[in-house]
Amino acid sequence: MEPVNIIGAGLAGSEAAWQIARAGVPVILHEMRPSVETFAHKTGDCAEMVCSNSFRSDDDVMNAVGLLHWEMRAAGGLIMEMADRHRLPAGGALAVDRDAFSQAVTQTLRADPLIEIRNGEIADLPDTGNWIVATGPLTSDRLATAIRGLTGTEALAFFDAIAPIVHADTIDMSVAWEQSRYDKGETEAERRAYINCPMTKPQYEAFIDALLAADKTEFHEGETAGYFDGCLPIEVMAERGRETLRHGPMKPVGLTNTHNPEEKAYAVVQLRRDNALGTLYNIVGFQTKMKYGAQTQVFRMIPGLENASFARLGGIHRNSFLNSPTLLDDRMRLRNQPNLRFAGQVTGVEGYVESAAMGLLAGRMAAAQAKGQDLAPPPFTTATGALVNHITGGAEARTFQPMNVNFGLFPPLDQMKGGRKGRKDRYPAYTQRAKDDFSAWLATQ
Repeated sequence: MEPVNIIGAGLAGSEAAWQIARAGVPVILHEMRPSVETFAHKTGDCAEMVCSNSFRSDDDVMNAVGLLHWEMRAAGGLIMEMADRHRLPAGGALAVDRDAFSQAVTQTLRADPLIEIRNGEIADLPDTGNWIVATGPLTSDRLATAIRGLTGTEALAFFDAIAPIVHADTIDMSVAWEQSRYDKGETEAERRAYINCPMTKPQYEAFIDALLAADKTEFHEGETAGYFDGCLPIEVMAERGRETLRHGPMKPVGLTNTHNPEEKAYAVVQLRRDNALGTLYNIVGFQTKMKYGAQTQVFRMIPGLENASFARLGGIHRNSFLNSPTLLDDRMRLRNQPNLRFAGQVTGVEGYVESAAMGLLAGRMAAAQAKGQDLAPPPFTTATGALVNHITGGAEARTFQPMNVNFGLFPPLDQMKGGRKGRKDRYPAYTQRAKDDFSAWLATQ
């Protein structure tokens, strides 16, 4: 049996390789790192998490991304198995020790007799064979040129920013305190999963002033600041209004300062554990394009971080993705060269989980093709199906932008109340329908 070839061993490519091997089909996983590096990646490991260590909500009843977790677990997903194995306390979210997670994914893939990992850059797209392109938002320049030449269109692009990481022992815990918002979590560790730094109104106002005045990274010629709204740099949010951050990552709700329970903070900066040892914390929602010197000055204005030492400062990079509604069919194949499938963020999904889910689906479809079969996508009543339906035809191609999974992508339920008040009944109905339909789809394979 001819192997399936995958370009890119990120979350999508790693998940695709695992699914193909589970189907009994050999697979060659091509990864250019570490021989060809990117500025954002630090290792040559598979499934390296660059921007954050969070897979977001793990609630599979009331949250669409939690439902996507459920579907991937039901499909025997490697990414979710390793995430569960290396999870960190994070309230209702699924956060992982990113180094241990990627190392475990790498070791598992290398140990599988049906998976061969080859290091080295693929610069051209073959016109024969069974291939999955899962190169992600940091596709190499040479391969991106090949993709543009093949599709006859310029890849769209937006900018994605990286949040800074702080050494835990440099946080002043006489000012900060441990608590998840609304004390969310089933264990004490989960209820204390975040470190909170409170701000008074004058401190917040001074912080916003400094944020707006700070030196920023300049764009290169030909680049445009087309940010994805789910990952805006904090200074861009501040430019949209001085109160924007108080209603976003710095909202003070659901938190009580254990040092002064009677005093309500005007704003709160949260830090989330980044490794199992608890020695590193990332500043939640603080993606930034400030220059390094400005970052240390501005972030040390945060109460509790006056003497913070940074393991990593924030950064910004260009993310490329296809105009998938015009280029891909519902089997995730390139319409004008169907031996090529695309998966992951390059297809226009946003987020670790969404990227891995598209890898899972592309892997199963490629494995079916290798066996002379055809696998239809799951119904778009499911989280996986809703995503692939959106990127391969449900979205408006003219205004196509990266999309997280959300219940707005799901077909409505008859006689269910709309609006915010109807969510407590509508969301569980969505998720139950999705679980039934996804289980039925799995049973056909």
